[in-house]
Amino acid sequence: MRQPIIAGNWKMNKTNQEARELAQAIVQGLKADSTFSEVVVCPPFTALESVKDIIEGSNVELGAQNLFWESQGAYTGEISPKMLLTLGCKYVILGHSERRRYFFEDDQIVNRKVKAAIEAGFSPILCIGESLEEREGGKTRAVVSRQLQGALEGLEGEKLKNLVIAYEPIWAIGTGKTATPEQAAEVHSFIRGLLSQLCDEELSEEVRILYGGSVKPENATDLFCQPQIDGGLVGGASLDAESFLKIINSYPIGD
Repeated sequence: MRQPIIAGNWKMNKTNQEARELAQAIVQGLKADSTFSEVVVCPPFTALESVKDIIEGSNVELGAQNLFWESQGAYTGEISPKMLLTLGCKYVILGHSERRRYFFEDDQIVNRKVKAAIEAGFSPILCIGESLEEREGGKTRAVVSRQLQGALEGLEGEKLKNLVIAYEPIWAIGTGKTATPEQAAEVHSFIRGLLSQLCDEELSEEVRILYGGSVKPENATDLFCQPQIDGGLVGGASLDAESFLKIINSYPIGD
């Protein structure tokens, strides 16, 4: 059975002190039974070390929001895999729609980052998803297929065993709109079918596929009850400890 992941993407929010307070509240608020899900927090780069100190020894894992594909060099403003490893990061979010939109990251760039992350030993959380225009135009499967195949080009077999995928329909990110559980489950099933073509079927069943896009305490249980949804990549609701904890504890244990 795939262990679910609930990951919080804090984006460009929280000073060091605010990040420490939020991490402390999450660690203290976790119930014993919430270890059923793997919990990950992804603060901004500036707060990674502060949060690492807070979550050390707890059931919370540390993740980064991005990385560069080179280990070092003249790349002003970038962060290397080696730097993140020294901070204790296990996960790294790659291919987020905001990176694609505002920083012009295409499938080729995402592919280079995914390769670098896997080579360094990270579990990349690869984000894919369609815009509202693409969904209304019936292009969801074509877009998801292009993004997934582009991001994983040149990778196969055991190299994909630690991969995590986050299906994030762009039209639902930060908008308050959410894909219905049925809509999300349909795309998740399609993604798993694509994975079985890119790697062997057994491995494709092990890859965890998360849903992201306005996940809230009010809709989390309905989403997580879908057998093909292995947790959530949570944005705005992860910035409040009470809200994030409710989402963590809404997972249907034993289902």
